Amino acid sequence: MKRETMMALLAAVVLHAVPVSAVHAQAPAPAVQEVGNRITDLRVAEQGGVVYVRLSLADALDNPPASFSVADPARIAFDFPNTTNALGRTHEDVRQGDLHGVNVVQVGDRTRVVLDVARVMPYHTRMEGRDLVIELATRGSDGAAPTAISEAMATFSISSQDAAVGERSVRDIRFRRGKDGEGRIVVKLSRPDTAIDVRRQGANLVVDFLGTKLPEHLHRRSDVTDFGTPVVAMTAQPQGEGVRLSVTPTGSWEHVAYQSDNEFVVEVRRFVEDPGSLVQGAARGDYQGDKLSLNFQNVDIRSVLQVIADFTDFNIVTSDSVQGNLTLRLKDVPWDQALDIILQAKGLDMRKSGSVIWIAPADELATREKLLLEAQAQRADLEPLQTEIFQINYHKAEEIFEFLKDKDQTALSERGSVVSDSRSNKLFITDVGARLESIRRIIKEIDVSPRQVLIEARIVEATKGFGRDLGARLGVGGAVGRTVGFDSAGRPIRQGTFGGDLQNTSAFAGQMVGASSDEEGNLPRGINVDLAANPTSGIASALSMILWNNDATRFLNLELSALESDGRGRIVSSPRVLTANNREANIEQGMEIPYIIIVDGTRTVMFRKAVLSLNVVPNITPDGRIQLKVKVNKDKPDFTRSVLGQPPIDTKSVETEVIVENGGTVVLGGIFEDQEENSESRVPLLGEIPGIRHLFRQTQRMTEQRELMIFITPRIASEELTLNK
Repeated sequence: MKRETMMALLAAVVLHAVPVSAVHAQAPAPAVQEVGNRITDLRVAEQGGVVYVRLSLADALDNPPASFSVADPARIAFDFPNTTNALGRTHEDVRQGDLHGVNVVQVGDRTRVVLDVARVMPYHTRMEGRDLVIELATRGSDGAAPTAISEAMATFSISSQDAAVGERSVRDIRFRRGKDGEGRIVVKLSRPDTAIDVRRQGANLVVDFLGTKLPEHLHRRSDVTDFGTPVVAMTAQPQGEGVRLSVTPTGSWEHVAYQSDNEFVVEVRRFVEDPGSLVQGAARGDYQGDKLSLNFQNVDIRSVLQVIADFTDFNIVTSDSVQGNLTLRLKDVPWDQALDIILQAKGLDMRKSGSVIWIAPADELATREKLLLEAQAQRADLEPLQTEIFQINYHKAEEIFEFLKDKDQTALSERGSVVSDSRSNKLFITDVGARLESIRRIIKEIDVSPRQVLIEARIVEATKGFGRDLGARLGVGGAVGRTVGFDSAGRPIRQGTFGGDLQNTSAFAGQMVGASSDEEGNLPRGINVDLAANPTSGIASALSMILWNNDATRFLNLELSALESDGRGRIVSSPRVLTANNREANIEQGMEIPYIIIVDGTRTVMFRKAVLSLNVVPNITPDGRIQLKVKVNKDKPDFTRSVLGQPPIDTKSVETEVIVENGGTVVLGGIFEDQEENSESRVPLLGEIPGIRHLFRQTQRMTEQRELMIFITPRIASEELTLNK
């Protein structure tokens, strides 16, 4: 009776599995629209090591459709815009060569045809009337392309365009760290139609470039551990008639590969497996199991669980307390979600261990786990102690010792102890085995080689100055001295100085206008206007002229002086320092200025620094950027303005915290000064007379601009590795 009941139950269950893939669809094919093009037929054939996929359309295409390929899972996709699916189905199971199936998915007026292949392979497309023909190359059992298609492979292309003519080769291999900590390997190829095979091989990831040459400078092994990604090393080397790139990851990892034109990219990221998750890679509440349909009317819950076990190939163990019937109708629901619904409906819970799922009431599981934890705690109190020696490489043992001895830490058990030795930089830890294993993982995570950062600051000081000075000196006077005789014409001959320049004004500078002659008939001493140019820097040029009367007894002396100066200057200071991550670094250059202080009659010589200095603390963020706590200072003594023999110090400094991209440059700050001075001196009234007023004036004009900019550029040491460097 039980057998008959079970057979009837299984006959009532309708199962429909849907593989987890973005290229599969379970909805029925949409109705054919009367607008645009249509895919009317799909045929697949294999001949001579080549799989041919022929798609017939209602209207011929001018060019083959756009296409792309992905490596994991291996798929080749073709996009048909303004085209509908008129096949009456969305999936065609093929199983010919490396082609497993063809999926035709329509979204709106756009249709995508996806080829489900066993590996990444070259392909070629061509139009034959209204048919699109896709040629897929397969390979023999030895992993090489069959001889029959060796010539045809030269025409294969991953795009709808013909490949460039030339030998296939690897041009460059680069390694980078992605923003989420993944390792990214970028391979630049000479031609986009290179056949590529990506697969796991043991603990490594192997990428084969078929029929490809590798330049000698790219043939090497590279250690990329310092990047902090799942990848620790990669090796590029020739392999037969191709190139093999072997990638060595650590821990649990997953990869994805894709190609864009001549650039092939492989990303390796960490994969944290949840032992309690039914479908690995699915977040909580995100169901990704194969879909099924269930339709039950008042059926024993154990029978439903048996059906799910048969569908999933999981081993399900149910507790004796799992009882009751269930009415359930689910259609196209992921099986892990269906199991969740059943457990919630009956107040049940589950625990997964490997391929075994244990199902019991939630309170029963909680009670069992509580008893298990209490037993483990009691066993830890009785477990024998072990002693292990840990060699600390990149930290001081005392620092980890202080951490483990902290009363708030939980790494050591109540029975555990730790001793440090500063000479050998070792830790001696005694505890139970489980705690020693936990401490071993902690030390492995923190005792790593620190990454280094090169910080370069640049202080740019620019000056621009302009000055103009104009002035005049005017003198009116006569001969100086007394009469010593007469010439043949009866004119008096006087002893004294005639002329001279205005630098020696004592020769003719004297009394005001209107002064009378002395008793000996000497002429009165002249008038002087001294408004010569007086530049702050440089020496003014002078042009002088003297006019005498016919008797050489009176003169007019005029001197014009002027200076125009224009200057530009730039000072660039560039201190740089290399330091470990999160370690303070300081570099300075300059002098110390002595000065004297007197305290209670005691003279003491003190010193003050006038230096160019860079003080910085870098912190590399998880996303690869650099956070800087930086102080830049530039002091310079000015001996031209000494006060009591002590020069003042011109100070320029900036102190701030910034976040900068690796290798990027940021402006920390800047100061701009613009100084302009205009001055004029003149003789009252005379300096206002048009035409001659410049003879009684002195003008001075000066403009000066100063600009200070401070830049900083941090670079992570060995952040990017290029194999051809």
